[in-house]
Formats: sequence, structure tokens, C-alpha cells
Amino acid sequence: MMKLVDQVVRSFKVAKVFRENTDKINSIDFSPSGETLISCSEDDQIVIYDCEKGTQMITVNSKKYGVDLIHFTHAKNTAIHSSTKVDDTIRYLSLHDNKYIRYFPGHTKKVVTLCLSPVEDTFLSGSLDKTLRLWDLRSPNCQGLMHLSGRPVAAYDPEGLIFAAGVNSESIKLYDLRSFDKGPFVTFKLNQEKECDWTGLKFSRDGKTMLISTNGSIIRLVDAYHGTPLQTFTGHLNNKGIAIEASFSPDSQYIFSGSTDGRVHVWNADTGYKVCVLNGDHPAPIQCVQFNPKYMLLASACTNMAFWLPTIDDV
Repeated sequence: MMKLVDQVVRSFKVAKVFRENTDKINSIDFSPSGETLISCSEDDQIVIYDCEKGTQMITVNSKKYGVDLIHFTHAKNTAIHSSTKVDDTIRYLSLHDNKYIRYFPGHTKKVVTLCLSPVEDTFLSGSLDKTLRLWDLRSPNCQGLMHLSGRPVAAYDPEGLIFAAGVNSESIKLYDLRSFDKGPFVTFKLNQEKECDWTGLKFSRDGKTMLISTNGSIIRLVDAYHGTPLQTFTGHLNNKGIAIEASFSPDSQYIFSGSTDGRVHVWNADTGYKVCVLNGDHPAPIQCVQFNPKYMLLASACTNMAFWLPTIDDV
């Protein structure tokens, strides 16, 4: 993979647009190998893309339960997702034959955060019922339950040894996975958001920082060891109060975000400076943006899915 520098980032252009969905794409996830991308939409479709060939591979319908917060699991051709209809159960799906392997019931309100361990078959879910639950893919029973004071967002660190829970848009609690029942080993208190809610939390791949995305026009970068605010990224439009995803580049140097004006905004993570705004003619708000973990490929999604590639060689 060539090195990302400002000049390369600014050169990204849309190479392929997919128009398979009839409603907005609400969640995307690259496989760890970077070879495939999975998406889900409010039209109840799950679509899998081949990132090397730039083609659509499989479409699966989830009409009965709806689908959100989709993630590949470590096993091939399987995914977990939250539900938008019937109940708030999390579902484990075999993609090649469209059959459910297991259900994970327990949450009593909408699931708003879902993340998979980078190293084992466990995952975390958080809900508007103010609980965070720890699960093992091999068992339908919850392995751990944490009662919180407000809406949660959650993420595993890159080693899968600890997890972070952002609570009530004002504090981040770090838990050791081996002793999470003892409570957090550290809590970082930040200024509570006045204008918006925290809607996403991610560790950088080097484990040094955490990125907080919101349903407003603000993104925050926090030191993962001390909880110190490092950067506040602004200037992207979010006038619809939707949860807009922000993501790191694999080298942790750049921050990418969608916007309601259909453009992708890019900042330097260290300096906080805006590097560029990429216009790919998205006709609707971009809710999802992620950078491929292995290939020089950026994906952004509104109702359409766009694959971006750099148009200059290594500089």
C-alpha cells in the first residue's frame, strides 16, 4: 500500500458507484482482509461487494427484522447485525444461505452500538435501554451486563484487551475484558455535548487515540491513555441530526467524515487542519465513510455506495 500523504488524499476520485439500494445505507464494514465490504440499508437489504474487482457479489434481504449496525465476524460468510423491526434482538447470519445461526435477545430498546472483538468471537452491544452487553458468538446468553447512566457508544482497542464505553455524551469508561465485572479501571470526564449526542466511538489502529462521532456537526479526538481532548473537527455539514460516521485512515493519520451536503471531509489527525473536501456527487447525505484496512480504497455511502481511488501515483 502506498503511503498516504496530503497530495494522495486530495487526489481521491470516485471510481465506481453502486445504485442497488432504494433507501439510505445505514452501516458498512470492511472484512479484516480488506477484500470485501458489507453494507446494510433501510430498504432491509444486505449487500456484499468485492473490493478487488469493484463488483457487487451478494444481496441478502432481511425484510422480517430489518437490519442495522452490520459487522463481518471472523468466520467466512457470516455477519452480525441489529434489528429495526419486531424486537431489539441481535442476529448472527450465515450469508451464503441466508439463514440465522443464532439470536442474542436481551436489549429492551433500540441497539445503538455494536462492535466485534478484533481477536476473538466476542462482541459488545449497547442500547437506549442504558445497558452494555458482552456476548460470545457461540452462546445466545449474555456473558456480561453493565448498567450505565445514559446512551452508550462502545469500541474494542486494537489488541482486544480492553473496551471503551462512552456514556451520556460526557464520559469514557475503560474496562479490562478479563475483569469488566469489577467496573471500569479508569473514567475520563469530558465536557458534556450541548448540541448533539455521541453516536460512535473508534480506537485508532495504533491504539493511541479515540474518535468520537456525533449526530451534530462536530467530531472529537481524545487521547486513549489520559482522556485528554486532542482535536475537534468541524466544518462538515450535519443539519439533519443524523449519526454521521467518522473514520481513521489505517495509518491513523487522517480522519474522514461524511456530511449532509453529500461530500467527504478529510482532516489531519495530528494538526486538526482540514486537508480537503472530496466531492463525489452523492445525491443525499453521506452517513457512512470507511477506509479499507489493506487497500488504497475509500468507501462512502448515502443511498448509493461509492468506491474512491487515488488518481496519482506515490509522491
